[in-house]
Amino acid sequence: MRLYGVIGWKNSGKTSLMERLVADITGRGFSVSTVKHVHHTVDLDQPGKDTFRHRAAGAREVVLASADRFALMVEHRGPEPELPAILARLAPVDLVLVEGYKRDAHPKVEVWRAETGHPLIQTGDALVRAVATDAALHLSVPVLDLNDTRAVANFILHEVGLV
Repeated sequence: MRLYGVIGWKNSGKTSLMERLVADITGRGFSVSTVKHVHHTVDLDQPGKDTFRHRAAGAREVVLASADRFALMVEHRGPEPELPAILARLAPVDLVLVEGYKRDAHPKVEVWRAETGHPLIQTGDALVRAVATDAALHLSVPVLDLNDTRAVANFILHEVGLV
């Protein structure tokens, strides 16, 4: 499975770049899935709904299915699952883009903006292969224009061997 990460500090523009990358790469005919890591509790369900009741009763997995999509909710009731376990559940695609999981061992592009006030992650992580930014930086890795989605997509596709 081809995997590439998009990392950065809060409010750096990761999600906006992810959205643009998915549109660009799928527009070229490649299939893409995404994984988003969050640091807060997530619940797509609502108290009182049938699926919520199934989970509350002890179901480990609950699928909510409709004509347009389905959602699989997994109650792991333990430590947060690691990225490889999540990736193992995905259907095969050309590329999986991962937002977050900045400390995991996969190649990444860092989104960095000076106004966040945070230091670069790249300087301490050899798996950060490029930095996408709107600032003028001189680094040991490629510095990509954050606003040039096609250039960032080209870099990632080249890195994973899809171009």
